[in-house]
Amino acid sequence: MAGGFPSSQDEELAELSDINVTPFIDVMLVLLIIFMVVAPLSTVDTRIELPASSARQQPRPDKPLYLSMNQDRSLQLGKQAVTLTELAARLDRDSGGRRDTPLFFQADRQARYEDVMAVMDALREAGYLSVGLVAREGD
Repeated sequence: MAGGFPSSQDEELAELSDINVTPFIDVMLVLLIIFMVVAPLSTVDTRIELPASSARQQPRPDKPLYLSMNQDRSLQLGKQAVTLTELAARLDRDSGGRRDTPLFFQADRQARYEDVMAVMDALREAGYLSVGLVAREGD
């Protein structure tokens, strides 16, 4: 009997376990139609005439400068040893006097913070403000 009371608990559970998904499908179809209509309207085509630049492209350095500090406070510019007092002169020589040359500074893990900051101060006083700190990946 289709519309009567269930005769056992199994029939009652079977009838209550069916979910009516028709309202869900109706709502999803309405939202789909709304997004299909609104999506083309959300793109705005504005034609903008950008001015041409007269600036020349800046030449990139052939190879970057690397400054390394070892655990014993010794410095190396590239592969050559350098002291803190002669650092500015060696940087000027290796960079060709260009103070905007990128410089990568790497320090040993055991180096003291005061020593690292002394080198950073010496770089700032020499006029090299574009200093990148290099770290080891994956630790």
